[in-house]
Amino acid sequence: MKYDVVIIGAGPGGIFSAYEFALKRPDLKVAVFESGNTLEKRHCPIDGKKVKSCINCATCAIMNGFGGAGAFSDGKYNITNDFGGTLYEYIGREKAIELMHYVDEINVKYGGKGTKMYSTAGSEFKKICMQNKLTLLEASVRHLGTDINYIVLENLYALLKDKIDFFFRTPVKKIEKAGEAYRIITDEKEVMCDKCIISVGRSGSKWMESVCHDLEIPTKSNRVDIGVRVELPAVIFSHITDELYEGKIVYRTKKFEDNVRTFCMNPQGIVVNENTNGIITVNGHSFEDPERKTENTNFALLVSKHFSEPFKDSNGYAESIAKLSNMLGGGVIVQRFGDLERGRRSNARRIEESTVRPTLAATPGDLSLVLPKRILDGIIEMIYALDKIAPGVANDDTLLYGVEVKFYNMEVELDQNLETRHKGLYVIGDGSGVTHSLSHASASGVYVANQIMDE
Repeated sequence: MKYDVVIIGAGPGGIFSAYEFALKRPDLKVAVFESGNTLEKRHCPIDGKKVKSCINCATCAIMNGFGGAGAFSDGKYNITNDFGGTLYEYIGREKAIELMHYVDEINVKYGGKGTKMYSTAGSEFKKICMQNKLTLLEASVRHLGTDINYIVLENLYALLKDKIDFFFRTPVKKIEKAGEAYRIITDEKEVMCDKCIISVGRSGSKWMESVCHDLEIPTKSNRVDIGVRVELPAVIFSHITDELYEGKIVYRTKKFEDNVRTFCMNPQGIVVNENTNGIITVNGHSFEDPERKTENTNFALLVSKHFSEPFKDSNGYAESIAKLSNMLGGGVIVQRFGDLERGRRSNARRIEESTVRPTLAATPGDLSLVLPKRILDGIIEMIYALDKIAPGVANDDTLLYGVEVKFYNMEVELDQNLETRHKGLYVIGDGSGVTHSLSHASASGVYVANQIMDE
């Protein structure tokens, strides 16, 4: 079977590439190969009652399938060049912002109408942060919520399914060059294509490494973010989340001068498990539906680590820390901040007596036995810094879940078109190491599709 374009991965990058082809060049024969399920078949068995922890499904419903790892996120699309990736280094700052706004228009059109756009512009809170040695990053953010995000994806799939050939539960094993074309090999079939767009996300990092090795595509090591997810009463952060929804706040530690940042803030949300290549980590979700809101807010505190020569396996380093957490806790560990400060592990009784009711069933434990001292010291410093702008963050009963890890793919060598050294082979989204967010990944998909159509 021969296609004009094959897209590998049905995450945001792949979806928005497919969208552009379907609307602007319906004459092109386009296929999407995805290792996970269709949206309606993506169901995580963890219910907190009968199934309390990850059972290692054949394909992780949270990480893989139509919509990618962002399908069950809280649907935050940050429109900014200050974080979320370095797409602007390839296509220019103005173009990157333009495409992120275009993606936002599509999301609103296909189910996101009525959701709120937040902005840090003109916020008095920026001054308050600066006065307390914190930095608030500039951004506009559209918050869809996990529920509305799902509806948008449903509507996009309804539009695309009759215009694009989708192959679900069909992981690509190998990509081979065949003259000027490419051979896409799965367990069940082989197809040929003139152009190939790889959009495998963070969960495809190991597979992406093998592709780059086989096709001799240069790469360089990227950073890794390691930390915890904080859960506390929503009222403590309400003055921030009511105005900004998510404040991206950065703190530079006194002791090591490392950057610690807040990430993925979920007002009145829930803490959830995440499975990446068999390793259980923690994340957070939130909803637009008032009935699904909780009394807690959660957010990540992450320390970024960049490694220099000779070490290159930044993801392997983070995986080893996450595996240690899984070894000690059978999955995610939860600890009260007061217990961490006193040098003792949390137990079921202390968690039960806590004024903060956990939204995830995790194993009470001691994060100091898991996280490296330098990272843990930075997190503790950051908690006390945040306590100055949101008194109550450093309360004894604040809950810390560990570990949270953001794996970044090694950065693939790409030109200004996001094309590899092999003509017609493109890498987009978080799988490229260039983007680290829903908005940047989606924008990269739009960009490459239009580059191909303009040839």
